[in-house]
Amino acid sequence: MVQWDDLRFFIAAARGGSFSEAAVTVSADVATVSRRVARLENAMKATLFVRTSHGLRLTSIGRQVFEKCEEAETAISSVWDATGTGQTGGTVRISTSEGFGTFILAPALPDFLSGQSRIAVELVAEPGFLSPTTRAADVAITLSAPSDPRLIVEPLTEYRLGLFSSDRYLAASRPKRVSDLSHHTIIGYVDDLIFAPELQYLHEVSPNLKPSISSSSIRAQRSIIENGAGIGVLPYFLGQGLVPLFRQKLVLTRRFWISTHKDV
Repeated sequence: MVQWDDLRFFIAAARGGSFSEAAVTVSADVATVSRRVARLENAMKATLFVRTSHGLRLTSIGRQVFEKCEEAETAISSVWDATGTGQTGGTVRISTSEGFGTFILAPALPDFLSGQSRIAVELVAEPGFLSPTTRAADVAITLSAPSDPRLIVEPLTEYRLGLFSSDRYLAASRPKRVSDLSHHTIIGYVDDLIFAPELQYLHEVSPNLKPSISSSSIRAQRSIIENGAGIGVLPYFLGQGLVPLFRQKLVLTRRFWISTHKDV
């Protein structure tokens, strides 16, 4: 027989993509979450998750159960709204890129939360994105527009990128033309760890341009550039204190998109 409270652990695991993430959500330990999900699978006589190297993935039956659970959540929320007790509040998880989250959203949070005692924000600012489709995040700010019909997606803002270096590096050698970059130390992403095709922009700067120093972290790239190691592409909102190069000749443009589940 299904223990209905086990569904709470199942939902947390489905949204978090792992038992460890679910454990944080439900304030339990990993073993408890795993045991509750196993008990639910036994009661339903079905496998709800498959374990992969990237975490938990819902099976087709698991996906159906999860969708029904979401419908139940929506129905319960409508009851609260109808009784006038569903006030704005709760925890909002925002998933965004490391640079935008750190340099744009994080400084804005104090003003946003001023007087919002019923709202808590979880800012997940790291390479890669959590998906509102699976409820791993309530709001996602991504580099491309998600196509899932269950999401509301809107363009948020365009942003510009350019080449940056430091006075320390340029004191020894400064490129006079874009073609000179092949003779300089280039900072960029680790090629097989790029989490969005919009970040593959070195070829737009110059054909066959490859980084000599790579990092999956844009903050780490900025630090490497700032400390005199070479030249790299950065968003202009990360370029304060650095030296822009070829500003009139070379400007790249990208766009952020904001999305959330229709039920949210």
